[in-house]
Amino acid sequence: MESLYPAIAAIAAYLVGSLSFAVIVSRVMGLSDPRSYGSKNPGATNVLRSGSKKAAVVTLLLDAAKGWLPVVLVQWYGERYGLQAGTVALVALGAFLGHLYPVFFRFQGGKGVATAAGVLLGLHWALGLATLVTWILIAVFFRYSSLAALVAAVFAPVYYIFGDGLAWRMDGEVLFAVSLMSLLLIYRHAENIGRLVRGTESRLGQKKS
Repeated sequence: MESLYPAIAAIAAYLVGSLSFAVIVSRVMGLSDPRSYGSKNPGATNVLRSGSKKAAVVTLLLDAAKGWLPVVLVQWYGERYGLQAGTVALVALGAFLGHLYPVFFRFQGGKGVATAAGVLLGLHWALGLATLVTWILIAVFFRYSSLAALVAAVFAPVYYIFGDGLAWRMDGEVLFAVSLMSLLLIYRHAENIGRLVRGTESRLGQKKS
């Protein structure tokens, strides 16, 4: 049975990640489905275009929490069940992939920025903080959420590598998970990259048309 624990943990993380809080929060607060306006992306940035900052903040926090919680649970309690760094990596990817391809929402999910941030915070608060600060700096100066996400995605595995021996002990499986998340984030922002190049990308806070 113990040999199944890593798979069970990964599946559970995927199911938690599949909770699309942009859609759920919008429904609860009586707002339009975020998949019907703006970028049509079920994420906090697009919810912000509805004009409700409260809904966007709640979505952001819940999307981050669903990435953070599975990772920290395995790190806090996994050792007694024989769950090591490999399971942490699986759980991190499970929660992230759940957000991108949610089983509860026809596999049509968001781009994973907030969930990835939650995962990184779960791996180590300093790793998450460094990545968040990178996102904030780019967002404040350039006002493009997508550009901030792309830059943060590039730097996340770099921070993990350079933090080895300073704040944590680097693990190859976790590095693979962080790197794969970064690549998937960039892939999910392919359309945004095109709009950034053309100068047609929406800025932070821009309301739906």
